[in-house]
Order: sequence, then C-alpha cells, then structure tokens
Amino acid sequence: MRFLLVHGPFHGPWCWDHTISALARLGHEAIAVTMPGHAADGDNSTTVAGRRDAIVSVMEPGDVLVGHSSGGYDICIAADAAPDRAGHLVFLAAGLPLEGQRLISKRAVIAESTTDSHRPLASMPKDLDDLHRFMVPLPDGRVALDGFAGAYKYLYHDCEEATARSAYARLTPMASSYMLETVSLPRLWAAQPPRSYIACRDDRVESRGKSATVAARLGVEPLMIDGSHSPFISRPDTLAATLIEAVRTRPTGPLLAA
Repeated sequence: MRFLLVHGPFHGPWCWDHTISALARLGHEAIAVTMPGHAADGDNSTTVAGRRDAIVSVMEPGDVLVGHSSGGYDICIAADAAPDRAGHLVFLAAGLPLEGQRLISKRAVIAESTTDSHRPLASMPKDLDDLHRFMVPLPDGRVALDGFAGAYKYLYHDCEEATARSAYARLTPMASSYMLETVSLPRLWAAQPPRSYIACRDDRVESRGKSATVAARLGVEPLMIDGSHSPFISRPDTLAATLIEAVRTRPTGPLLAA
C-alpha cells in the first residue's frame, strides 16, 4: 500500500519521518505531503484550493490518505476532487467537514460561531479554550503556538521531555484564514469511500465526544491507540501498525454530510 500522510496545525512533513520508516519496515510506502501555509519562511497565503492541490498533485489511484487533526479536512477536500484515486481515508484524531459550512465550524462539529466572522481564533470551539492560551495571532495573519509548556501539555505529554522539545523547536506558525472558507464536497459524499477513524486514548486536543461524533458521521467503529494527540512522535511503530489495520476495516454505516 501507499500512504499519503497529511499533517495538522503547526507541524510539517517532518513529523511523519519515524512513521514513514515504520511503514517501510512493514513493507509499505509512505509520502508526507508538504501542506501550504505552514512554512518556516512566513508563507501565509494558503487557501482551501491550494491545500487541495498539494495533495491531489501527488495522489495515485488506490492511495491511502491519512489526515491528522485539521488534516482530516484536507483529505476530504482532496478525495472530493479526485474520488477515483482515493483508495481509503484514515482520520487520525481528525475533523470531518460539514457540508456547506466553514471549516472553522467543522473542527468543533457544531454550528459555526457568530463571535467574529473575520477572526479564526475568536471563532474556535470553546473546548479548546485552554489550548488557546498558547495560540498567538501574528500581524501577518498567521497563528503561532507560543511556549513549550502548551505544546508539552497538549501535544507531546506522553513523550520524553527532550523528544518533546525537539518537536517543539520545529513547529512553525500556521496560516488560518482558509479555515473561514465554506466548502461543498458533493463527490465525496456520493462516492462513500472506504474510511476509518483512529482515536488517541489520552488526547487533550480532540475530546472523546468530538471523536465519537466524527466516527459516527463516518459510519465507522473507531480504532483506539494509546497516547496523546501526536502518536507519530510518541509511538510511530504502533501508529504504523494501526494505520495498516485501519485500511483493513470496513464502514458499518453511511458517510454523513452533516
């Protein structure tokens, strides 16, 4: 199998390095997609279309698309654009878009906020308020995760501190304006692609309730993996084995657009 690995906020393709090696040892190919809007050079021009194209440009028929966190939205958008090439979708502690709504509301799996339609941070779901204390808007429109303490507490708390600090040092600000775009994915809902959901038992970013709601909309029984929101850092071998297991599962119900 060939896996396309899509990272979430603040990370980059580097976060999948150990998972790629683990998948290779199990006889599978994996490619980490470089997503726009996360560059260390200050790129803040990402759009939904640009993120879609970053994935579609490297997709081949039968690829397994793996989206972590907000990367779940990205793999859905790519699968809608190229449904004939999406062999399986794996949502790793990830969100699922709601048809015809903004991505910012999809992350919460609730109706979109009316707080401020022009400020992504102001519109984030309430259950991320603690994490928000470490999220800082920058003058260029990007958002940074400021302070090792927040990253350690929410992303890497099951890692050795040295490992967590090494990962934190590679985090970059992320462009967030694309999350205010409205998306419609009719080909995705019609295609009903094979799909699965992996939840992290000690996830401090994606709540159990939110994960359960996404899994229910996917029409799947979630697979469970120990650890934090970042298993590609803390337990890549276990994650690789679980990704392979996920592809072998089948949905038990329909994929729901809303």
